[in-house]
Amino acid sequence: MSNAAEILVIDDEPQIRKLLNITLQSNDYRVKEAVNAREGLALVANHPPDLILLDLGLPDESGHVVLEKLREWYSKPIIILSVQSSEEDIVRALDNGANDYLVKPFRTGELLARMRSLL
Repeated sequence: MSNAAEILVIDDEPQIRKLLNITLQSNDYRVKEAVNAREGLALVANHPPDLILLDLGLPDESGHVVLEKLREWYSKPIIILSVQSSEEDIVRALDNGANDYLVKPFRTGELLARMRSLL
């Protein structure tokens, strides 16, 4: 079954991007990558993906700020992938429009299931 949904990964960690790229492509997703907030916001503006995987700890701007900016106009699913595991961070992200939140390290099978339910 090919769903060919396009996923944008906004994360500054090369190893996480590589893991997600391999995992998502092997499950028939098309993947785009951004290494910082500025690049991620530009990619979404120019070609909105079907789902965004967003890290909160970006080098140029907080993922919370990116989420708020995206939610001004982007209505498709956003899943937060972050090492920030405090209830405060999770609640803030969900209140600001994230559809889901997974703490790193995450299980790829669980991530894929959550993505399927949102897509």
